[in-house]
Amino acid sequence: QVQLVESGGGRVQAGGSLTLSCAASGRSFGGFSMAWFRQIPGKEREWVASITWTGGTTYYSNSAKGRFTISRDNAKNTLELRMNSLKPEDTAVYYCAGSSYSDDVGAPQSGYNYWGRGTQVTVSS
Repeated sequence: QVQLVESGGGRVQAGGSLTLSCAASGRSFGGFSMAWFRQIPGKEREWVASITWTGGTTYYSNSAKGRFTISRDNAKNTLELRMNSLKPEDTAVYYCAGSSYSDDVGAPQSGYNYWGRGTQVTVSS
């Protein structure tokens, strides 16, 4: 089993930056594809970004492209999401997800079998 714990959320003004972190414990996430999702109250959870096991390939949603950067440190079992130029519409609970099914899942939520509990990001205008 893998436990994922997010941190780094908080409140920031529009235009500001935040870096979210996800720490994996329980076992190594060797071979895992990892991703960030977010959920706004009353809406479906949506994919934000994902990264392959090697970190060699990253994928971004249209809303994240150019502003967010996903990265991982496999030696430390950590995943990060650097968010710049934040907008009020980025306000959401952000979730870290991992997949033992494949090292390159991409966007589909169904491809991820490990989830963190989320961290709140609030962007004020």
